[in-house]
Amino acid sequence: MCSLWRGRALGAVSTCGRVTRNACHSVEKRGGRRARAARPWGAELSGEAKAAYDRGFQSWLNGDLAAAKAGFGDAAGLAPRAAGPRYSLGCVLERLGDNQGALAAYRAAFSANAKYDSAMGAYALLLARTGHGPEAEQFLSDRRAENPNSATATTYLAEVKSIEGDSPGAQQLAQQALTKQPDSKEAMVAIARDYYRNHKWDLARYALQAILDGADDGSIPPRDKGNPEALLLRGLIEREMGQRKQALADFEIAIAKRPDLFEAYINLGEMKLEAGNATEAQAPLEKAVRFAPNVAIAHLDLGDCYRLLGRVGDAKSELGSALTMDSTLAGAHYDLGLLFLFSPSVPGASGADDQLSKAIQELETYKSMRGAKALKGPGDDVDELLSTAKRKQSELQLKNQAAAAASVPSASGGADGALSGGVAPAVPVATPSKPAVKKQP
Repeated sequence: MCSLWRGRALGAVSTCGRVTRNACHSVEKRGGRRARAARPWGAELSGEAKAAYDRGFQSWLNGDLAAAKAGFGDAAGLAPRAAGPRYSLGCVLERLGDNQGALAAYRAAFSANAKYDSAMGAYALLLARTGHGPEAEQFLSDRRAENPNSATATTYLAEVKSIEGDSPGAQQLAQQALTKQPDSKEAMVAIARDYYRNHKWDLARYALQAILDGADDGSIPPRDKGNPEALLLRGLIEREMGQRKQALADFEIAIAKRPDLFEAYINLGEMKLEAGNATEAQAPLEKAVRFAPNVAIAHLDLGDCYRLLGRVGDAKSELGSALTMDSTLAGAHYDLGLLFLFSPSVPGASGADDQLSKAIQELETYKSMRGAKALKGPGDDVDELLSTAKRKQSELQLKNQAAAAASVPSASGGADGALSGGVAPAVPVATPSKPAVKKQP
């Protein structure tokens, strides 16, 4: 049984920073999502600083965020005037859930180089995602005032508006960015992402076509045929529309171009689980957790995968991590209920009866969080599962009671039992025609 608690909009709302290979490259045309290497600003790193940055970058590509943090931190210390290592450090800290540390690192990056647009955008977007939208808007408005012709700052502001739920404002600002820079693929991605957030699939696909494919008649070439963010968005829409083959292909291409694109790993893993293939789901979901250790849905999916693979202890650990990160994640309680109900034994349960009690508790918690009614889909069998768990527990308790009752005579002195006065039963007298049979005491 696979629970499939999937948040498919995840990829459309995440706007974490992206580490770039060249620490001294910034972004002049960036649409509020992830930095891409562009023209250089300032001197290139060299010597020990470059070696430290390269170590950090390779660790980032491998999903070793702790080592990436160390490498970028060393590079920043060795190159105090370089913006790139500080921006990359901010990206890692954001993935690790250290939002305050990430904000400080982004701020240090654009303080070192006022034209480091990627750090400016990452700073504003993190503010918006953590509930400080007005502060992000003011920050970007000040930047636009300093450079009224900046398509980048305008695109970032469009992203902030979209995060805040102001779709009309986001679309208007993105169009203004295109007026300033007609070939801006980042502004087009911002338009498509906002349409996706608002479930306007057709409009989103139209914008994505301009980025990935160009005009149908070939008169207008694609803005960026292999844009990984656009591929991710298109894959999400294809998945929503039931176009599994196309979605899988787009997720795979996006990952090939962006090995750190954790949203694509999550969706790939979920689709493998939906197909009943937990073995193939394991690798992408483990990568998702490595690249996004602070994303609860990644741990939830991996926990479900481990449960299906029979890795009970690992499953329990991942599901517990998911709930620690997001206590409102009802699906984690459902998955824990399945784990306790169907696993031979679960670490932390004192016995079969305790394990069934935990299963009932988790399923009851899920049911109370879900509400009295639910649409057909994952978790709609909770009443049946609760009935099964309670029946199993009742049968187990009856069996234990019977076993306890059967053990009482043996403990009292024999198969015939002892008399109330403590007198041993009489030995029968033998007769010539029928030998006496001696009973065992």
